[in-house]
Amino acid sequence: MKLDDDDFTLFGLPERHALDRAEVDARWRQLQAEVHPDRFAGDGAAAQRIAMQWAVRVNEAYQRLKDPLRRAAYLCERRGAAIQAHDNTAMPAAFLMQQMQWREALEEAADAAAVAGLEAEVVAAERTMLADVARLLDEAGDAPAAAAQVRALMFLNRFRQDIGRRLDTLDPTHIR
Repeated sequence: MKLDDDDFTLFGLPERHALDRAEVDARWRQLQAEVHPDRFAGDGAAAQRIAMQWAVRVNEAYQRLKDPLRRAAYLCERRGAAIQAHDNTAMPAAFLMQQMQWREALEEAADAAAVAGLEAEVVAAERTMLADVARLLDEAGDAPAAAAQVRALMFLNRFRQDIGRRLDTLDPTHIR
């Protein structure tokens, strides 16, 4: 292992979007056991510093690999399709219309049940879009198209946070 290995190489996993979360988790636990600074407590400060660097690197890779959206963004970047979420906010017109409809529905929702129904609809759309991203990355090899979908998914992610805040105001006991 090298600190500058990509996340997939570091974890010994194939470079693709479709990964088994249990496998990612198991590999993370295995790597953490190998590099945890406590294992090097008797080896001096330098060895512990290096172990800490490794532990941080493994944790950073784990955070990217375990999250389907972050993994998709990472794969797009590795394949030359920068996400540029802050600079490139261009979205397909149909997606923008859907966003506007969802936002209006959120504003008009009178109770927690209506908001929860909207949340279920958005979650379903998110799943469909993630499956499309996986197909674009793993089968079609179309990183630019996947990057556009990732940007749209980032919008959805922020919208789901808005939904969560609205649910919290309507029903503080609601558990998501």
